[in-house]
Amino acid sequence: MAKKKSSSDWEYASAPETTAVNIAKRYDHFINGKWTTPSNKKYFATTSPSTGRKLSEVAEGSKKDVDTAVKAARVAYNGAWGKMSGRERGKYIYRIARLIQERAREFAIIETMDGGKPIRESRDIDIPLAANHFFYNAGWADKLEYAFPNMPVKSLGVAGQVIPWNFPFLMAAWKIAPALATGNTVVLKPAETTPLTALKLAEVIADAGLPDGVVNIVTGAGETGAAIVNHPDVDKVAFTGSTGVGKLIQKSVAGTDKKITLELGGKAANIILEDAPIDQAVEGVVNGIYFNQGHVCCAGSRLFVQENIYDEVMWKLKQRMDTLVIGDPLDKNTDVGAINSKEQLRTIKRYIKQGLKGGADMYQPECDLPIKGNWFPPTVFTNVAQSSIIAKEEIFGPVLAVQTFRTVSEVIEKANNTPYGLSAGVWCDKGSRLFQVAGALDAGVVWGNTFNKFDPTSPFGGFKESGYGREGGLHGLGAYLDLPL
Repeated sequence: MAKKKSSSDWEYASAPETTAVNIAKRYDHFINGKWTTPSNKKYFATTSPSTGRKLSEVAEGSKKDVDTAVKAARVAYNGAWGKMSGRERGKYIYRIARLIQERAREFAIIETMDGGKPIRESRDIDIPLAANHFFYNAGWADKLEYAFPNMPVKSLGVAGQVIPWNFPFLMAAWKIAPALATGNTVVLKPAETTPLTALKLAEVIADAGLPDGVVNIVTGAGETGAAIVNHPDVDKVAFTGSTGVGKLIQKSVAGTDKKITLELGGKAANIILEDAPIDQAVEGVVNGIYFNQGHVCCAGSRLFVQENIYDEVMWKLKQRMDTLVIGDPLDKNTDVGAINSKEQLRTIKRYIKQGLKGGADMYQPECDLPIKGNWFPPTVFTNVAQSSIIAKEEIFGPVLAVQTFRTVSEVIEKANNTPYGLSAGVWCDKGSRLFQVAGALDAGVVWGNTFNKFDPTSPFGGFKESGYGREGGLHGLGAYLDLPL
């Protein structure tokens, strides 16, 4: 493990999590309740971003595989699942939630091995929150007429779902749970770099006794996802990923009867006002951009600090950055894990060069990065112009761009000067001012005196190029129902 260099003469002792989990050497597709060999007989490797070690081989999905999965989902929708009462559906969903809880440690370890995020995040946030989404939606399965009173409640049919690599297990839960609660069937494609926990979820689904074909998981890359989106018998498309791909999906479903929800990129503003609790705000900034390696579409990658507290905030932020432990994601002491892929690491480095070229000043804590794997240190840019590329484009890495402001009206204008509108944060001691700023921000989610807090009962989604539609809460259920406008 790479240890943080510090002026202190002590370090945390290593506390690695065991890797005694069962990962098969090869995974097929999960279609119609069975493990199904890919029609093209092709497989691809999934590797650990922290070591570069191959973890498993995964089936490469073709149009034929997708078609088989969609047909299985349609048969299940027209058959047992579509005819089942909400009360009975809820029992299955609840059972899945309990099985996830029972296997939580296994899921957390595999999530960290396959994705590179610190075990603390997988263990304490991702897996428990995923289970909670199944619990929450299980409770609504037989109460939909109360969730949407005076409306005809009707499921859509087959839902095609494509999820990203940054929260692979949580995103699967976000999408599968409400789809099942509302009576739909599912064809899911996990990201090609992080497929393992979705495939382990297939084991849970089988153990829960879910009828064959209700949930199908087809692995692969972009072409596999496109085959799901473009399949004529898919009634609903749910996608989380980049804005560029989201625009392509929007074009491909235009003119069809498919319903669509898109949760896309972001460039979240994190605003610290002069009366904010600074220590708390600094910790929130670190949590919003560094603990997750910046691999979050809602990461607070733009920091706005009121001028009269700028020096204090930056001093404390750099001091806090100096204490971050970077290294083995399976070590319980680790704060900053590995970058998910070599491709993403190259993207981050390209933005760093552009930021320096644009005249911004860069600070990185002094640290030794592991030789093997994909690593990048926590980075903060100051003296950042509003027009700088690092202040405008989503980097998806542990890179923070800092700007200052004098007045509330100025920071609102700066924060909203972006094509994105996914999330934001406001740090302030006065509730009235906090609500004033939050209400003026063009963001689907605004956190007050905290950041990156999620709950199954609360809807999440964005405006502008951050997509449309919501996931979570009643809004997330409604996205899988044929409700009157």
